[in-house]
Amino acid sequence: MDTVLNVFAIIGGIALFIFGMNIMTAGLRGTAGDGLRTVLTRVGRSRLAGVTAGTFLGGLIHSSAATVMIVGFVNAGLISLPSTIPSILGANIGTTISMQAVSFKLSSYCYLAIVFGLAMNLQKRYPRIGQAGLALLGFGLLFLGIETMAEAAYPFRAQLQPILSPVNGATWSGMLCGIALAAALTAVWQSSGATIAICFAFAEAGIFTSLEQVYPIVLGAHIGTCATALLGSIGTNIQARRAACAHLGFNLFNVAFAVAASPLFLRWIPLTATDLVRQTANLHTAVMVVSALIILPFSAAFARIITAVVRSNKPPPPPSFLDSTAIAKPELALHAVLSELQRVAKVCGNSFQLVPHLMLFKHKRDTVRTIKSNEKIVNEIKRAVRDYLDALTGRYLSQRQLMLIQYVDRCMIDLERIGDHIDELCDVSLRRQAQDGALMDKALLEELLGLYKSAAKVLELVIQSLDPDQKAFQKSARDILDARDAFKERQGVLREALTGQVTNHEIDPLAAVFCAQYMGVFQRIVKHARNIALVQLQPEFFIKRTKLERTADPAPKTDTPELADAQDFLNRLQSDDRL
Repeated sequence: MDTVLNVFAIIGGIALFIFGMNIMTAGLRGTAGDGLRTVLTRVGRSRLAGVTAGTFLGGLIHSSAATVMIVGFVNAGLISLPSTIPSILGANIGTTISMQAVSFKLSSYCYLAIVFGLAMNLQKRYPRIGQAGLALLGFGLLFLGIETMAEAAYPFRAQLQPILSPVNGATWSGMLCGIALAAALTAVWQSSGATIAICFAFAEAGIFTSLEQVYPIVLGAHIGTCATALLGSIGTNIQARRAACAHLGFNLFNVAFAVAASPLFLRWIPLTATDLVRQTANLHTAVMVVSALIILPFSAAFARIITAVVRSNKPPPPPSFLDSTAIAKPELALHAVLSELQRVAKVCGNSFQLVPHLMLFKHKRDTVRTIKSNEKIVNEIKRAVRDYLDALTGRYLSQRQLMLIQYVDRCMIDLERIGDHIDELCDVSLRRQAQDGALMDKALLEELLGLYKSAAKVLELVIQSLDPDQKAFQKSARDILDARDAFKERQGVLREALTGQVTNHEIDPLAAVFCAQYMGVFQRIVKHARNIALVQLQPEFFIKRTKLERTADPAPKTDTPELADAQDFLNRLQSDDRL
């Protein structure tokens, strides 16, 4: 019975470590706020800055989560593939730093961290303190999990040592056996930190007695952690898949390099510490840092190799126009935002072009996947634009620039709604295809496709109107409104035709329902296009090209003034003798 309980204690210790890591990651992410999402998007021009940002993120949220975040940015077109390589290198280094902290024997203080972390999290007045408490709670659970594993594994020393004896970095067979075992375990629970933590626990329990035994486990964890990024890249565009493959390629290089240099690492690492736990953490850091230093100068070539290996016939998406260096020049930054809005409109236009395929033909998985992926891209760009505009408002701005920020934010909201409605059209088509009776006659279907073309014309004009280099935004807006009027006229004709067919029982009721749904979604898309046009009609909606290079100083931070008590003000006013 004791044996069974100890086995479950080991498994529970692993689960507790992973749970603590997830809680700590959530707490640190909440403490950092929305700035975490934009750190990587603003350091793409410098390799050193990319490595630094990646190291920071990896230390906070661990390499697998940071890499998944990077994959999402690449999928949204916010950063290019070459810019991701330094960030991925840094994310892996950041993970080793967090494991360095775990390697120190602080288990005696784990309950103290849990108590204080819970107390901080329970208070609701200061959300940031609550998130920091959550991170502290997770940190305490990490150590509690390692301590639980070590205590539960200690009685099994005699049994586990012979079983794990084939795992030995001193021989080729032992090296491959350990790498394969660790890679499989890490891929299952998607946490290299958990695998390294098992090494820590087994070293404390005396099951692992030499660095040779730990060596292949550490390397295998590097490969297994790539599973998270690879799974996160499913359903994304080719650039995002290349970023995930770059993560895998880098870690495979890590392992190959570490295997080849194993005599050197096995000789030098024991000189850094006497404790095996600390030696394991130092080995983990040394392999990542040295490999990163080797690859970093060749990151551009590495990106080209990944591009050549992971091929695609489709052209890559254009890079983001949201350059952080342009924040100091508000007019140039607004020009960049309008360029980004036009890119969003083009993404919506590309999705809208696929709608007839779903209306006319049976379910096509690639078409649906593309529309769904584009909708996620639009949502991600919307968040990036919001962050960019927030940063821009920290500068001295003219009244027109402040108004223009509000206008482009309004346009971004409408474009995001258009993306949502196109996704809704996809869902309507899938539901219609699942109904055998939802068939329309040729004449009605042609009228519906004509209405689609009218809506597509409106959306095309919206794309053209968001060109920041044009000089007549108001004329473009009026063109959109004219196209909208043409759409309404055609919609009225189709509505009358549909009503007549329903009244005369010339159409299946289910087909009529789906036809009305298509018309309703088209109308909502055109409505949001109209909103964009109304915004562009405003006299403040233009880019002053003479001020593109004009720098604006940061606005001073001011304390929020204390709000007046309305009742107190009223009482003082009524008591005034002059009244």
